[in-house]
Amino acid sequence: MAFGPRGARQVRVPPGPEHSPDTQNPWGAQRSLSGPRLRLTIRVRLTLLYGGLFLLAGMVLLSIIYLLAAQALQGSGTAFRIHGGYELSLSSDVCPELGQARNISEFNGILDACLQAQRTAVLSSLLRRSLVALLALAVLAFAFGYVMAGRVLSPLGRITRTARGVAGSDLGKRIELDGPDDELKELADTFDEMLDRLDRAFNAQKRFVANASHELRTPLAINRTLLEVQMSDPDASVDLRQLGRALLATNERSERLVEGLLLLARSENELSERSPVDMAEVVTQAVDQVRAEAGTAKVELRLVLEPVRVQGNGVLLERVALNLVQNAIRYNVPEGGWVRVATSTTGDGHALLRVENTGPVVPVYQVDDLFEPFRRLRGDRTGSGKGAGLGLSIVRSVAHAHGGAAAATPRGGGGLTVDVRVPVR
Repeated sequence: MAFGPRGARQVRVPPGPEHSPDTQNPWGAQRSLSGPRLRLTIRVRLTLLYGGLFLLAGMVLLSIIYLLAAQALQGSGTAFRIHGGYELSLSSDVCPELGQARNISEFNGILDACLQAQRTAVLSSLLRRSLVALLALAVLAFAFGYVMAGRVLSPLGRITRTARGVAGSDLGKRIELDGPDDELKELADTFDEMLDRLDRAFNAQKRFVANASHELRTPLAINRTLLEVQMSDPDASVDLRQLGRALLATNERSERLVEGLLLLARSENELSERSPVDMAEVVTQAVDQVRAEAGTAKVELRLVLEPVRVQGNGVLLERVALNLVQNAIRYNVPEGGWVRVATSTTGDGHALLRVENTGPVVPVYQVDDLFEPFRRLRGDRTGSGKGAGLGLSIVRSVAHAHGGAAAATPRGGGGLTVDVRVPVR
């Protein structure tokens, strides 16, 4: 959909190749050219260590047994020998050549060769069976080592799951590891103590934000009321009315600054409560609030909205869209400017909100500074009536609170392309 300055007509504008979400990579991610790499976890390494040590010990033991058996068989000598004096007729199933001997010397030679062949056959059979047994035991050793490594590392699994829960803003979780007083339990107890301190610090921050919200808003609201009352007096002079308007503008900027700071403080932590939110609906509501401002600035609004549902806070996401669109309108070219807002789904399971605009050329080295509080283009910090300098800071904080990210890239002809990615879950 494309909105004119007055928003009277809506026309679908298909995204061009230059606007495709995949044509730019503002996230700095490097794609691997060698494919996925095998991840050797600690459990796998311990399994390889246990199994390798057992296999090495088995090979050493097998070598010792083989050498001892060979030495015993070699030292046993010949069971008997024929020296003469008897007329014997011998036959053997094991050594059939004995029956072919024509004299005693030939008989003894055949007997020695047969016994040597028997020793070699026994040693070969022993080696083969030992290797098969060693292979079977090695498989069992690796399986047993894998199970034992899992049991040894199970406390680390509990620590990891607790850390992930804490990353979801659930600071009430604790590991509370039972078992022997070893290094893992000491690590778990230290982590629990750290979570206690963090929980107290975040609770203190929440109380401070709540108190500051009241203490800062109330005086500003009182000042605004007093100024409006004085200006409504029909006997007020022209100078008094002019002064009142100036003070009201200053008071309004202070209120915007306070609201921005409080919102920034509230959005620093990941959300604890989520609900389904349609990004396209959020953008539509945000655009409706700035349509008049866009008409005054003669900036064309172009919307390419694809319904994308995410789990998050609708108010904060609407504020993200509002800040981005407001910045895109206010920092634009004087004539013939446009703002393009698009929502889509990426291939990696994220919702993408992209806001592009015409405007002044932004140096690449200044892009990251724009996301810092009170930072504007070319280092302007004060004296600007366009905002408090917290818009993009709030955008990045809200994106992080939703488990996503925000990034910006300069456009070739001037202006910015700002992308906000939020996981679809």
